Amino acid sequence: MRILVTGGNGQVGYELRRILAPLGTVVAPGREQCDMASADSVRACIREMKPDLIVNAAAYTAVDKAEQEPDLAMAVNGIAPGVMAEEANSLGAALIHYSTDYIFDGSKAIPYVEDDAACPINVYGETKWAGEEAVRSVAERYLILRTSWVYGVRGQNFLLTIRRLARERQELNIVADQIGSPTWSRLIAETTGLMVAHSAGHQAELLGDCAGTYHLTSAGQTSWHGFAKSLLALDPDKAAHQLETLGAINTEQYPTPAKRPKFSVLN
Repeated sequence: MRILVTGGNGQVGYELRRILAPLGTVVAPGREQCDMASADSVRACIREMKPDLIVNAAAYTAVDKAEQEPDLAMAVNGIAPGVMAEEANSLGAALIHYSTDYIFDGSKAIPYVEDDAACPINVYGETKWAGEEAVRSVAERYLILRTSWVYGVRGQNFLLTIRRLARERQELNIVADQIGSPTWSRLIAETTGLMVAHSAGHQAELLGDCAGTYHLTSAGQTSWHGFAKSLLALDPDKAAHQLETLGAINTEQYPTPAKRPKFSVLN
C-alpha cells in the first residue's frame, strides 16, 4: 500500500509517518512538492504520487491569524480537502481527513456527538467545517476524524508554549473557563494506524465499510488553566522553572481576535 501523508512535519503528521510505516510505503512531500494553499499543486502531487491512501494531516491552525487571512485559511482547510477527495476517487484511493472541535459554538453543557449541528464562531472553524463538507460530498471512501486541543513534542502547541513560558516568567495567567479535551498527537496517529490496519485486514476495500465522521480525542476534560497546571507538575525539568504564580482568569480578561467555544468536549 502506498500512503501519502500531507503535513508530514507537523505534530500529527510526524507521528503518522512512523506509525503507518509498517503498513506500506509512506511518502510525505514538503510544501515545495505539495502546497496546500494551491489546488493545482495538491492535484499535481497526488497524480504524481498515485497513493492508495491519502492522510491529510496538513492544516492552517493559527486560529487568531485566520481572522486576518481568511482566504489562505480557506484554501488550506476548506478547498484542498475537496481536491484530495476528487483525486482519491479518480485513483480509487481512500482518504483520511482531520477536523476540529472548533466547528461547534460551545453552547452545549454536555459533550458533542458526531451528529450535533455545526456552528463555528471563528474563521478557523468555518474553514474546517467547509473542508469536512467538501470531503463528505465528494469522497467515496473516507474517514473524517475530529480531534481537539492537540499537543505533542513537536511544532507549536500549548504544551511546548507553557514549558517555555515557565522558564521565562515568574507569573502566568491562563484562561480557566474554556473546557475541552487535550489530545496527544501520538494517540491520534496510533488510533489512525489501528483503523487503517483493521480495515486493510478485514474489508474488501480500504475504508469501504466504515466511511464516516468520528470523534477522536482523549477521555476526560479540563480547562486551559487545569491543563497548564498538570503539564507543569509533570515537567521533568521543573528545576528550570522561574514560575511562582499560575493564575486563573476568564475569557473576557484575555481578549483574542478569534472567539473560542467555552465548551468543546467531544464524545
